[in-house]
Amino acid sequence: MRHLPPLTMLRVFEEVARHRSFSQAALAMNVTQGAVSRQIKQLEDYLGVALCVRTPQGLTLTEAGLALKPQLAGAFDQIERALQGLQVPNLRQHLRVLAPPTWASRWLSPHLRRFCQQHPDISLSVSNQASHENLAEIDCRIRFGLAPAEHWHSELLVMERHIAVASAELFSQGQAPDLRQHPLLHILHDGKRLKVWENWLAAMGREDVDARRGLEFSTLDQVIHTAVAGGGLAVIDRQMIERELRDGSLLPLAPLEVVGPYGYWLDVAREKHGLSKVRLFTEWLARAQASG
Repeated sequence: MRHLPPLTMLRVFEEVARHRSFSQAALAMNVTQGAVSRQIKQLEDYLGVALCVRTPQGLTLTEAGLALKPQLAGAFDQIERALQGLQVPNLRQHLRVLAPPTWASRWLSPHLRRFCQQHPDISLSVSNQASHENLAEIDCRIRFGLAPAEHWHSELLVMERHIAVASAELFSQGQAPDLRQHPLLHILHDGKRLKVWENWLAAMGREDVDARRGLEFSTLDQVIHTAVAGGGLAVIDRQMIERELRDGSLLPLAPLEVVGPYGYWLDVAREKHGLSKVRLFTEWLARAQASG
């Protein structure tokens, strides 16, 4: 059995010896200066010798510290080389993201080129299904919902902005189609209808339209394709149909826009929140959403 102090103490001393500064070592290891000081004191107590001394000119190593420094540096270099030899190529840079299928295809996919250009060393895997068995492998997820998720580092990316739309072919001489004369298209979420039509009609003050009637679909893409084909009227988040609004295949029924209550949330597994690949992706995602 090896008789060694905790490796954290040795790593802290190596950083202190390299920088000749408690504060610089603390910054490099992302800990407080007090934590560095305590680790050094504990190592000195374990060894029974002083390793460094603070002087008016700064931090200096004792004779024992000078002797220990190259030995530790060589040992850590050897460990690093051994681990790199065993490491699966690009494993640390393989980012796994879980995302709703329509959001992934209609928002993420058109923007991914910029992320890949900025971060060519990150291999991205985007999926829309996760079981309990492989959820632990997910680094972060985009989730459609009402509130932050428990047990994740969770923040709101963007709120939905709902508008009512219809195919251009249903408009007559610039007049929007009658809401009572066409099927209303509904999206299901977790097996239940989202009340987007009820919210939009209430904001419009329309009590003459029965929001319960119409057609139901399991994905938002199905709703969009049916609306474009003239199969009914739909209330859809504006960011999901930017292309159709630009090319005129879908037209707003009214200028009214209803914000929320649903939105898209970014959830990061707490144990992976500090990983550089996750930080780079989440920072890029926030900038991309802010810029539209």
